[in-house]
Amino acid sequence: MATIKEIAKIAGVSSAAVSRVLNYDEEISVSQETRESIFAAAEKLGYKKKVIYPKIENIVFLYWVSHEEEVEDIYYQAIHTELIKQAKKMNVHLSVVTKEDGFGALNKDINAFVAIGWFDRKELNQLYKICKKGVFIDTSPDEKLFDAVRPNLDSFVTQIVDYFVEKGHKTIGFIGGNDRNIDTGKPSMDIREWSFRQSTKYYECLNEEYIFIVDDFTVADGYRAGKRMVQSKKIPSALCVASDTLAIGVLQALNEEGIQIPEQVSIFSINDVNIAKYVSPPLTSFHIDVPILCESALDLLRDRVLKGSKLTKVVFINGIPVFRKSCL
Repeated sequence: MATIKEIAKIAGVSSAAVSRVLNYDEEISVSQETRESIFAAAEKLGYKKKVIYPKIENIVFLYWVSHEEEVEDIYYQAIHTELIKQAKKMNVHLSVVTKEDGFGALNKDINAFVAIGWFDRKELNQLYKICKKGVFIDTSPDEKLFDAVRPNLDSFVTQIVDYFVEKGHKTIGFIGGNDRNIDTGKPSMDIREWSFRQSTKYYECLNEEYIFIVDDFTVADGYRAGKRMVQSKKIPSALCVASDTLAIGVLQALNEEGIQIPEQVSIFSINDVNIAKYVSPPLTSFHIDVPILCESALDLLRDRVLKGSKLTKVVFINGIPVFRKSCL
């Protein structure tokens, strides 16, 4: 690993000058040419500045995911594990409070929180009274009150439909689950279904008979949706599935019915969980970078706590399509 001394030797300046320039010390009096030579030498040697994060204490991780949801959808497990890991790296001291614990388990001196899971309006208002500094991961239940980091699901689905159309598919279907209205608790249209409808409408291939919506994003619900599709005899040549968890159930149903994938139905899903590469056939899926989600959430939290940021922010994280054998 490159050292300050090695950079100083190449740039022809003192080690102290290199250290102050690389730490953006505005009080040091050096020419612009010298600054550029120092940065050029650091880049040439592959120098990486060690980041020292100030300690942030009394942060709560609100893990509002039921045991059943966690077992069914390993996406939540991945976020839980990664957030704990990233927080430790960034010197953020987290304590975990689960949905089963409830708000009664929160300390009065809570500094800020990171949350994942579904909250209703009553819970959000109660949370805002307890602590006004918070970041949600994967959802943005109230953008006026709290920051949020979300995968760009709208864009993912649009790109999937674009891909299918480019490949010449005329019948494109969708299998997804419901969202819930935070004010009423009743089912509402998920952003993935909305995006699918808009995209297929644009290409003039929207067909209600090819859309199958279930209650939850579970393997069992995906299996039931796949069975319903086969029984309806409305089988599209291409299928956009809202999550890998649903897609695994759909694959099971279609395999049982002898539907050839991808010869008869191409399947494209979202999340790219680890198991996606091991099912039969391996799933083509949009990869959601969980480490980037968690890192971005903690960056927003640090802005809130250390800089006193008052303007709420919503950050959308893009994904990368990973092509496997479920698509021709």
